[in-house]
Amino acid sequence: MPYPSNDDLPPSVRDHLPAHAQDIFRAAFNSAYEEYRDDRRQEEIAFRVAWAAVKKSYHKAGETWLPSS
Repeated sequence: MPYPSNDDLPPSVRDHLPAHAQDIFRAAFNSAYEEYRDDRRQEEIAFRVAWAAVKKSYHKAGETWLPSS
């Protein structure tokens, strides 16, 4: 299901990503969710796309997500 706001994101995203990374995740997820609406793996694909989008701008250092240089 699409996420209307960052507050609606799953705890695994909301509790670990900075606010800007959450924005990136949510936008990418919602876009992919719509794009793959006819695919039975719609949600799985949307999560993969969203995490890939976050990883373009952020990297994980230990347990913390930091902006990439």
